[in-house]
Amino acid sequence: MHEVSIVARDPRRFETVIGRERTDVFVNTAALATELLAGRSIVNINSTAAGGGVAEMLHVLLGYVRGMAIDTRWVVIEGSPAFFELTKRIHNHLYGGSGDGGPLGEAEHHVYAETLQAEHDDLAAMLRPGDLVILHDPQTAGLAEHAKHLGCQVAWRCHVGIDEQNAQSEQGWTFLRPYLEPFVDHYVFTDPGFPPPWIPPERTTAIWPSIDPFSPKNQELSDETVEAILTHVGILAGRPGDTTFRRNDGSVARVERHCDVFRTGPPATPESLMVVQVSRWDVMKDMIGVMQAFADHVDGVSDVELVLAGPTVTAVADDPEGGQVLQSCWEAWRALPHAVRRRVQLVCLPMHDLDENAVIVNALQRHAAIVTQKSLAEGFGLTVAEAMLKRTPVVASAVGGIVEQVIDRETGLLVKDPTDLGEFGAALVRLLGDDELRSKLGAAARDRAVEVHLGDTHLQSWVEVMTALTS
Repeated sequence: MHEVSIVARDPRRFETVIGRERTDVFVNTAALATELLAGRSIVNINSTAAGGGVAEMLHVLLGYVRGMAIDTRWVVIEGSPAFFELTKRIHNHLYGGSGDGGPLGEAEHHVYAETLQAEHDDLAAMLRPGDLVILHDPQTAGLAEHAKHLGCQVAWRCHVGIDEQNAQSEQGWTFLRPYLEPFVDHYVFTDPGFPPPWIPPERTTAIWPSIDPFSPKNQELSDETVEAILTHVGILAGRPGDTTFRRNDGSVARVERHCDVFRTGPPATPESLMVVQVSRWDVMKDMIGVMQAFADHVDGVSDVELVLAGPTVTAVADDPEGGQVLQSCWEAWRALPHAVRRRVQLVCLPMHDLDENAVIVNALQRHAAIVTQKSLAEGFGLTVAEAMLKRTPVVASAVGGIVEQVIDRETGLLVKDPTDLGEFGAALVRLLGDDELRSKLGAAARDRAVEVHLGDTHLQSWVEVMTALTS
């Protein structure tokens, strides 16, 4: 177990985006949280500090909590490859899939419990009676009992799930239930439809994640900087230029590293329309489905390129399937006709410097004509919220939290059946051929992102959870 450094962020900077009145409410909410805590700490525990939406969200939200003089800490558990293979299997079950098809029996309970038992000494040295412990996702559920025995209030935050339980999700919940039910004081889900029936509704809260408009992932970038960054990393054949950006700590840096790009022929020109999906290399994100829909229904309609981008797979410790999914994507890409393949790029983003990684994603989302999120299941699409903030229209699956994020035909386009490649391709073609509609949807998306996806609304929801726990 190791602690993650949290960079404090000034909540008053939100005033330039949300106005003074709403910022005052934000600051007053923090004061209420401090009063509720009465000297106790908030300790977040998850399985990785880099890669994926949970880690990104924690870097941002905890920074503002620390900036409000609230004592908060963030620690990451350690685990063996066998442990992370198991928790990825559970993760996929909660999404309604079978994952790698492996069992969830007595032997798996032994691996799970034994791994987390090794974290108990570190946890005991870190926690004090009365502290609020927030455990994130299946990897940490087994720590609830120990935290409770140490005299802490325990919340379990689950970022994954499906609206209607099936046999696979029930199997996942059956595995987790003995680690959660006797010890967790409150549950937080992304969508009110995600909890299994054995969790009491009065002990659950639905909270959307949030994004930071000032982070490297979302800060304003000029068109020239966007082109320079994407040219430098190898995605565009544009003009070299200034790749500087502002880090989370306020210092100025520039993009130095390059992406690993699978491509046939030269990079795309800056004038080409670009469809972009950025996500983990995860079967539930259906990168292959995006590629196949593009090949069958979009390529040749106009001068358009497809970029599928995800992290360098060795950099995400808690996702052992990443390399396998990337390999499958590469094989599917190799099978495309040459004329199609030269319009499709598979991009592995550098992860050595998280701020640098974030600003590359920022540039991709700003340059894109369309951002897609064709997930087969999704708790909440951070990439959807990020694109909306940047006025980039979104085409996404109508699953999970995305249904609440995107208002169909008002702030983006939703595809009802995420497996229907024809419907998905038709939505892309419709937007690619209509500049006015893309602009209209993008402007409305920006307004909605500012209204519901920023950190002040997120913190307000967590204060309600703190009130439930402390009472």
